[in-house]
Amino acid sequence: MVSNHVAHSAGELRGVVGQLHRRLRQVDNAEVLTPSQSAVLSRLDRDGAATQAELATAEHVRQQSMAATLAVLDELGHLTRTRDANDGRRTMIALSDLGRSTVRGVHQHRAEWLADAMAAELTEAELKTVTDALPLLRRLAQC
Repeated sequence: MVSNHVAHSAGELRGVVGQLHRRLRQVDNAEVLTPSQSAVLSRLDRDGAATQAELATAEHVRQQSMAATLAVLDELGHLTRTRDANDGRRTMIALSDLGRSTVRGVHQHRAEWLADAMAAELTEAELKTVTDALPLLRRLAQC
């Protein structure tokens, strides 16, 4: 049985992590990419090549919506498309060199924003508390 205190803390943590995630998603590449486009690029960077259907399922959108997102990313030069070596009927979508560079730039920009915010808003003791909590949060994320 989970105590009320632990349940309350879990709810607070979920809320704060969600707020931080949304805030980091707002820190983008000069507003060139929409959140959906950025999410697709990040997924391809993290998970590797995928089909349009796989991306739509992973991002919880309809295939038509994913097709529109991919068309813009294609037009911007962020993607490559190749035939699946195991099934020539399938097209695999991956990041182009520009796409990989864009993802790295967005991640770096977000990390810089977060570092600046932490330095500006937190005391040295608070920074140590956050740093000390990271292994615990990492362990929770792997449950």
